Amino acid sequence: MMFTLVFSGNDFKYELEAVSKLFFPAQSFGFIFLDTEENPELPADNFALIERSGELLKATVTLDGKTASESLTLPTDTEDYENECEFQLGKLLFLCLRTLTGISPEWGILTGVRPVKLINKLRAKGFDFEKASAYLADRYLMTDEKINIGWKTAENQDAVVSAMPKRSFSLYVDIPFCPTRCTYCSFISQTVGSFKKLMPEYVEKLCKEIAYTGELVKGKGLTLDTVYFGGGTPTSIEAKDLDRIMKTVASSFDLSHIREYTVEAGRPDTITSEKLDVIKSNGGDRVSINPQTLNEEVLKSIGRSHTVSEFLSSYELAKSKGFKAINVDLIAGLPDDKLDSFTQSVDGVVALNPENITVHALSIKRASELMARRSLGDGELCEKMIKYSTEKLMNAGYSPYYLYRQKNQLGNQENIGWTRDGFAGIYNINIMEEVQTILSVGAGGTTKLVLSQGDGDRLNRFFNPKYPLEYIKHFDTVLSRKEEAGKLLDLI
Repeated sequence: MMFTLVFSGNDFKYELEAVSKLFFPAQSFGFIFLDTEENPELPADNFALIERSGELLKATVTLDGKTASESLTLPTDTEDYENECEFQLGKLLFLCLRTLTGISPEWGILTGVRPVKLINKLRAKGFDFEKASAYLADRYLMTDEKINIGWKTAENQDAVVSAMPKRSFSLYVDIPFCPTRCTYCSFISQTVGSFKKLMPEYVEKLCKEIAYTGELVKGKGLTLDTVYFGGGTPTSIEAKDLDRIMKTVASSFDLSHIREYTVEAGRPDTITSEKLDVIKSNGGDRVSINPQTLNEEVLKSIGRSHTVSEFLSSYELAKSKGFKAINVDLIAGLPDDKLDSFTQSVDGVVALNPENITVHALSIKRASELMARRSLGDGELCEKMIKYSTEKLMNAGYSPYYLYRQKNQLGNQENIGWTRDGFAGIYNINIMEEVQTILSVGAGGTTKLVLSQGDGDRLNRFFNPKYPLEYIKHFDTVLSRKEEAGKLLDLI
């Protein structure tokens, strides 16, 4: 089905498309702008007419032969009038689609990826839980359950954020390689096999960027707070290469004040005793081992090349090395997964008692194999899976400490990081709530500078080339962008 958005008196395409995606995930949309197109051909069905005429805002949706309409009056002297128009038109569209589809997204009209950031802004204004709940339910149409989990997450972040050193930053190291690509994934990553010949050059360039970044930081009075190796799967590269990269970090930065050092081991089939020893000996104190499911058939259907037994062996091996914390990831809504098999996966991971468990709702990536197959999953089932995991983890003594959303998530659900007391992942909070500068190195890395601006903060972003080959070919550009970012470090 093609759903078309027709605009009259406005061109709020981005926000209205985002609202539509809450009801039609992974869908392509048509757009017609009546103010600029001559004699446009309007669809007969499956479209929304979004109108602004003077102070009147109106949304009319025709879907499968049925029509719903919502309207309101917004005075032109309303504060921040244009943005409020966009928001209210999105809300009117939401109400129409909710009526016609019977779908009622639990996060309401909220389309942003960082709902906890919104809650923290309300808390900073002095809102208590009751006042914030009433506001979020009325303005954003959020359910009590999602308001509760968001509020608890915000409260659980307080200790970590308040302990953040002044003028501090984190270092993110991107290793964009995996042994294979999962069917749901479209991350900027290369399989190790296809990129093997260029791996030495990538490692060489990455180490140069790390060293160059370290030089930019020196003398700025900044404190390195956390280090995070992500990707991709950092442990998909050889142990000697991982060791070289980690030693370059140690020689380029002062690690004496860091609060945590994380390496995503990720795929169990990439983990060896040698690689874990490299991580531990170079200062890494946290690792992730992510099976995504403990169901053998589901592992096969998503293109994973490891077994449940291999995950359990890798987990026990990491445990024996004495890491401070181990995180285990699960995904709700995977192809061929059922509610009972998902609950068995959750129960199985909880029984291992890791310090952190992250539960993701499946996000259908535009360039993934699942999208190509139009295998978009069951949103209602995913919602039940998330509800089960939330109840199970709370009863097992875990607390939510970071939360974020992605586009095209099944059932409009979310990703939640759960922790046992005292083991919250600091970097995860910093990056999701955008409360600390992140200096990123490697292909696909995004440096985010949180610059103090008197009564508020300003976020500046600097992007590295996305693909490893592009990163290598345009390495001069990588360094020039880093130099540009370095000129702003005094403002952190």
